[in-house]
Amino acid sequence: MEKNAVIPSRSRARGFTLIELMIVVAVVAILASIALPSYNDSVRKSRRAQAKADMVEYAQLAERHFTSNGTYAGFNTSLPIQSPREAGATARYRLGYTATASAFTITATPESSQSADRCGTLTINQTGQKTKSGSAPLSECW
Repeated sequence: MEKNAVIPSRSRARGFTLIELMIVVAVVAILASIALPSYNDSVRKSRRAQAKADMVEYAQLAERHFTSNGTYAGFNTSLPIQSPREAGATARYRLGYTATASAFTITATPESSQSADRCGTLTINQTGQKTKSGSAPLSECW
C-alpha cells in the first residue's frame, strides 16, 4: 500500500435511533393527554351555547304567544325537541317544554357525548331564571 493512499472513511448512517424515536413518541403522548380534554371541553361548551340559544329563542316565542293570548297554555309545542335543530344533525340536547296559563319552563337535557358536560340539565322559565343541575358554577353554564 502506498504511503499517501487515501483510505476510504466509513460514513456514518443518517437517521433516528430507536431511543430518539421513543422520546418523540413520549412527548407527543404527553401533549395529546393535555390537549385532548381541553379540546373536548371546548366542543361541549360550543354545543351548550347552541342549546342555550335554542332555549332563549323558544322562550321569546312563548312570550310572544303570552302577549297575544294572555296565556302560555297552547303555545306551539311542535317545536323541534332537539338541539341542534337542523335536520340530520346529531342531537346533543333533548329540549322539553312545560306550561301552565301563567308559567313555562324549558329544559335542555344533555345526550350522548354531551352528557359528560359539567353543567348537566339547563332550564329557563318565564321570569328568565336560569338554572343547571351539574357541578359547574352557574356563571360558567349560562
